[in-house]
Amino acid sequence: MATRVAESRSRRYDPAETRQRVLEAANHLFSTQGFAKTGTADIARAADVSEGSIFYHFGSKRSLLEELGRMYGERMCAAMEAGDRLEDLEPGITIQRCFDYCTTQKSWENIVNANCAGTASHGKMGLKSNPDAEPFYRASHEVVAAWVENQYRAMAKKFDLTDVDTKIAAELTYSAVGAALDIAFAPGADEALRKRVEAETIRYVRCACRLPHPREA
Repeated sequence: MATRVAESRSRRYDPAETRQRVLEAANHLFSTQGFAKTGTADIARAADVSEGSIFYHFGSKRSLLEELGRMYGERMCAAMEAGDRLEDLEPGITIQRCFDYCTTQKSWENIVNANCAGTASHGKMGLKSNPDAEPFYRASHEVVAAWVENQYRAMAKKFDLTDVDTKIAAELTYSAVGAALDIAFAPGADEALRKRVEAETIRYVRCACRLPHPREA
């Protein structure tokens, strides 16, 4: 019994484990009750840590939100890569995986629809329309856009797209796919709409990259 208690305390005060518990708790609370209505004390209780630990590891609630954005971006990239080599990927594969990830995890719906303003009168608010959520989007944007740029560099070699500005192409793709996800996961959107949006997004991005349609390849 004493050994189990000691092991529990050891895990509780392990810095990496504490950070992860705080991130998971904050992610859940922000997406279910909103950013503005969630305090650091709420996060501390959910993570079973002291409130001071949150400030020690993250500095502020906004910095915690930025770290969540980075974590979200990294998970999205991992889902799109799925263990494959970048040179073996192209938009038709990665965008489908992106939509599949959002569908399975409900991540985009949580981000878009969480009432971060804290009042029902704001209707559909969510992190996307809350100015306070800018750190989340800045961080996730940096992570995902950098990954897409690396993917395009690898793809440019394979498909001989040497004149493509991969950085600009990555930024444009990020914007296009983000807008598509907003449509596909808006309140009331059904699976049929999501499939149409996914297919059109893939067609649009592949066309912009001058890749042949699968039927023409």
